[in-house]
Amino acid sequence: MHGVMGKPPGAAQDNIKDNIKDNIATSKVMLLMLVVMTGVAPISLYMLVPALPVLATTFERDISIAQMTVSLYMVGIALSQLIMGPLSDKFGRRPVLLAGLGLMVAAGIGSVFAQTLPQLIAARFFQALGGASGMVISRAIIRDLYPRERVGAMISLVVAALMIAQMVSPLTGGLLETAFGWRAILYLITAASLTVTVFIALALPETRRDRTDSPSFRGDLGKLMRSRAFVGYMLCQVLASQIIFAFAGGGPYIVVTQMGRSSAEYGAWFACTGFAYLVGNLLCVRFAPRHSLEKLIWFGLALQVGGSLLNLVLSFTGMNQAPSWLFGTQMIVMVANAFVMANSAAGAISIRPEAAGTASGAMGFLQQGIGSLISQFGAYLGGHSATTLPLTSAIFAISLACACTMIFVVPRRNVVVSEELIEQAEEEEGGIM
Repeated sequence: MHGVMGKPPGAAQDNIKDNIKDNIATSKVMLLMLVVMTGVAPISLYMLVPALPVLATTFERDISIAQMTVSLYMVGIALSQLIMGPLSDKFGRRPVLLAGLGLMVAAGIGSVFAQTLPQLIAARFFQALGGASGMVISRAIIRDLYPRERVGAMISLVVAALMIAQMVSPLTGGLLETAFGWRAILYLITAASLTVTVFIALALPETRRDRTDSPSFRGDLGKLMRSRAFVGYMLCQVLASQIIFAFAGGGPYIVVTQMGRSSAEYGAWFACTGFAYLVGNLLCVRFAPRHSLEKLIWFGLALQVGGSLLNLVLSFTGMNQAPSWLFGTQMIVMVANAFVMANSAAGAISIRPEAAGTASGAMGFLQQGIGSLISQFGAYLGGHSATTLPLTSAIFAISLACACTMIFVVPRRNVVVSEELIEQAEEEEGGIM
């Protein structure tokens, strides 16, 4: 009788955990937490940008020194991705996230009371180092809670909500600086980070999967890097993001210097590309339930290559020397870019779900680190050319390289397999190599 009625040891407990996770995953509160933990660092970055000229004047320093409050902030974001992701695999999502946000609050208080520009730059660096933990851990939490085919849609949904906040954050910062002075921006950032920390502490449960092995950064990263699928998805996501960095770096010089338009007009056109990226993420959310992750990536890649090729052709003809043609075509690329980035990120962090933090961190670190170089390269192409051809050629080349990672690196999935079989195949591949 016992043999018939009994259950495997731990089965009931596992069912309870699964039910709890299902309830968490469908909660609107969880979606809100994912948005705020992802957005607190980048929104804090963009909010201070309008005050940079005032900072240079206040501290009697060159604008290039004031710019370091942004550039070193980005360095902090990149390093945080590499540090916080593996730590969340080892110690859990919740404690590492709270520690990171706590560091952001402490650094925010330091920035408010900074008396010199170097002190402010240092405080901003640690602000990013702590705050960006939300960016990397949010992707890991999404992988903890949702099946592989839903991860891309959830990332897109979080990014779509985040994009709206990022669009208004520079305006908010500019209005605060005008009305109350630049320190008011730092007060708001600190108060917002404290609010997010308290919210996460009260509402976020631990979502990390139980592991039988003892996690280590070297071991997890080694297994991931031996997987062709992970390397391919990661490179696809990182290369797709470089299209944004390249265009953002070269765009201002093309519009202002080559086309003779105002910086305000450039800002309006660039906002259109951000809106296109938002639309792409919303479309991805809509299409994800009916199409596989791979199909969505291939659709995005085809549209991305087609849009960048069209912009290249328009450069040869000279038509995109007008902003409407250049940015109109780039909007096609940005819609496609949303499909590629969200779903390739989902593919990368799904290879080894128990090491989702390490996977997310490695991907984010490469994205930000290479992005800083590509942004400079884009600025060089835009600032040292008389036409749009060099920049659009570079973007087309990046689009082709992005597509090549899916063609030549990511293994084909010819049969429908379960998540367990995928993990088993990856473990066997790692053992052979």
